[in-house]
Amino acid sequence: MLVPLTREKFDQLLPVIASGPQYKYYCGKFSDVLQRLLISVVCVAIVLLIRYFLALDFGPILFLIGLFGGFYWLWGPVFWASIRNAKCRRYKYSGFFRGRILDWWITDETIGKQETVNNKGELVIVENREKCLNLEIGDNTGFTTQIKAPLKPNHKVINRGQVVEMVVMSNRPDLSRIEEISDVYIPNRDIWVSDYPYLRRDFFPEVSRRIRQQEGKKETRDRKIEEEYDPRNREDRPQRRSQPPRRRYSDEGNRNRWSQE
Repeated sequence: MLVPLTREKFDQLLPVIASGPQYKYYCGKFSDVLQRLLISVVCVAIVLLIRYFLALDFGPILFLIGLFGGFYWLWGPVFWASIRNAKCRRYKYSGFFRGRILDWWITDETIGKQETVNNKGELVIVENREKCLNLEIGDNTGFTTQIKAPLKPNHKVINRGQVVEMVVMSNRPDLSRIEEISDVYIPNRDIWVSDYPYLRRDFFPEVSRRIRQQEGKKETRDRKIEEEYDPRNREDRPQRRSQPPRRRYSDEGNRNRWSQE
């Protein structure tokens, strides 16, 4: 099932500024925080070098550069998450998709490499690997897509045939060509499957519930119409229109007249 979403609803689901889970995603591990903190220290050091050692005074401009650079460790995740959101928000049209899990499998993915030295003094490259969950999703129209996400403990309850929901994005009004998909939500388990949390997870379940209610009302109305129509009932059958009486033209006594059969 694919239901078009208004631009207003799409903007509510995919925010411009990073949400809490998105900020947490780009905060990363403790090593990532230290890396951003090091960048902030370097920026402040450069500003002080220009100001005091090179005796160059750029006034407010230099102060703003130092201020933004010094707090990069804090606003950096907001910036990068907003950039990633903007890549999805550039699509003109979006839709609410509901399908099922056709298949799933687990793979080992390389997420990085590290160089280290063993006890013999030899350089060794160590690969950092993690297990990922792969889902193949589709519906009765023949549309299929795949999504990959890091494997989590709550994913063990995922099975084939479960209902999944997500937002799809396209540049075509009829959504005939899907360009991008969001993270996947499994409503009966309240589980999210994604690498990056695109959608607002506090708002999407409410949108899903409203769409289910609307679809349920529509199905009930259609079923009621079908039940009210009974082809065996003479009153429900379409009535054949009776033909008007045929007329003929006769000429008697040099007078024109119409006579009915």
